[in-house]
Amino acid sequence: MFIGSFNYSVDAKGRVSIPSRFKKYVIQESNDSFIITRGIIQCIDIYPFDYWKNDVLIRINQIDDFDTDEAVFKREFLELAAEDKLDSQSRLLIPKNLLEFASIEREVLILGQNKKIEVWNPEIYSDYKKENSKPFAEIAKQVMQKKLK
Repeated sequence: MFIGSFNYSVDAKGRVSIPSRFKKYVIQESNDSFIITRGIIQCIDIYPFDYWKNDVLIRINQIDDFDTDEAVFKREFLELAAEDKLDSQSRLLIPKNLLEFASIEREVLILGQNKKIEVWNPEIYSDYKKENSKPFAEIAKQVMQKKLK
């Protein structure tokens, strides 16, 4: 389970360190491999390979290529996707086109999102939080009550 937030930097080659706290949750089946792709919002999503294969890919395979919206989603979600493996220093190489998509130059905010990791430009994340006009308590009540039914 990936939880918490961490401030890191992107090195000159486009590599980002994965927090050591996260490393212990990458199961052996993943073989330290990850799928890196665009987020739904202007961030980068990083999926351990086992979660990608057993959950995300199953959902992608159910997408109807003859449905225009579904085909657009699939195309855009996979267009910038890449696979990488942690190096000896627990870093992943983030493709340049994904760094550009997320407007990341040097500093990054890494957020644990349970089964995936998000990588944000810290300023964009701060703006995103400000734009969310609903108080967290209201959102929590709405979301968690819906999930308990």
